Amino acid sequence: MAGAEEAVEDDALYVLTAVLLTPAQFPSVLGDDYPAACRALGLEPYAEGYGLVLGQDADGARWTVVVDDVSLVAVAIASWDCGMEYDLSPDERSMVAALPGWPLAVAVAAPDLPSPHDPAPEEGDRPPLAPPDTDRWGPAQRRLGADEIALQWARWREQTDLDAPDGTDTAEASGASEASVAASQASGPAEAGAGTASGGLSQGVRRALGEARAYTESAPPPGRVRSSFAPGGARTIRADGPGWSMVARTDDIAFVLLDEEPGEVIPVGRGAELPGLLEALEQVAVHPA
Repeated sequence: MAGAEEAVEDDALYVLTAVLLTPAQFPSVLGDDYPAACRALGLEPYAEGYGLVLGQDADGARWTVVVDDVSLVAVAIASWDCGMEYDLSPDERSMVAALPGWPLAVAVAAPDLPSPHDPAPEEGDRPPLAPPDTDRWGPAQRRLGADEIALQWARWREQTDLDAPDGTDTAEASGASEASVAASQASGPAEAGAGTASGGLSQGVRRALGEARAYTESAPPPGRVRSSFAPGGARTIRADGPGWSMVARTDDIAFVLLDEEPGEVIPVGRGAELPGLLEALEQVAVHPA
């Protein structure tokens, strides 16, 4: 990772963090699928994807450098996640674009440099990138909520009143309970029993499940359905659509979030239909390389 003392030239960048932008792994806050996330940055949705390097220049200005060396960025992220140092210095030949601003919130800043700020605009420049508004419930916050559930599955699962998969779950796919949650705060599950008990799925949840079923019959945009590792040989299914997000495990239940039901996380029991739906989604999902 470049040091602040090296950020002395106009084109030098002090790297703060990096993320992947690929069909299998992209910041969900940017869109419901990979092409939508690319459009948010003004990029073509190439199948190989990109790496996004976020940093500051010598004046402290925010910049997002887009590179096509996805493997390099993936190695850097994996190293940092393990607490290891890694000098992420993309070759100029791999650089696709240098975009002003940051598309995601970054909580750190480079030492010995001015506070992060957008660079002074020049004629013909695009507006600086900025994180989507997550202060109010909407698509960005809804997708962030689903991300948090996927990361903290066990904590959310234990708050439901649905039986374990090997139990006698009487809720089935036509019954669920709702748990109220401030999803954008990512502070953990609400208390068990919060919200309003429901004898059946709402129209919005049924619509979301129906659209998810349609993905198994007609291929959705890349990244609309993604699959990742889960314990016990299962897979975590992450799906999104207009106004809804779903996170599920192929050996367990699903959680649905809706734009039309602010702050609600709705568990959906396995029943007779959900297992088949999840297995079918697994077949069409994009998998990490």
